[in-house]
Amino acid sequence: MPSAGRFVGALFFACIAWFVSEMFKPLLPDGTNFGKFSEYNAALGAMVGWAMLGLRSHGSRNASISAGLTASAALVFWALFLYSVSEMLKLSLRKSYEGPVEALVGVFQLMIEHILLMATPEIIITLVVGGIVAGMVSGWAERRWA
Repeated sequence: MPSAGRFVGALFFACIAWFVSEMFKPLLPDGTNFGKFSEYNAALGAMVGWAMLGLRSHGSRNASISAGLTASAALVFWALFLYSVSEMLKLSLRKSYEGPVEALVGVFQLMIEHILLMATPEIIITLVVGGIVAGMVSGWAERRWA
């Protein structure tokens, strides 16, 4: 069911995801084809904000902050997982894996590689502060217009 908290959560997390994606691009190797990397992450951020943050941020201020931090962690997990699966599929078409189990393990290896690239203070602070602010504003909007 649409609500103000869900809308605000989706809007804030779309912005956070786009901004963090732009911060992550310089950390990848030169010549990387990004395509619509930031736009896809913004869409993923909107889905996470709608489904996770908007659903759970209507309680107290502490519950809203907790929901925002949880949504930030979920956004990072799903973005890393989806892009690692995509990269694994590209590598498997080049016959880089000997079998399906090795390809499945490759997904998690790629996730670890990307999380280590992403673990910079700027990105971590952006995700934490953005999650807290998004949670508080989403909770306020839910309480205000419920």
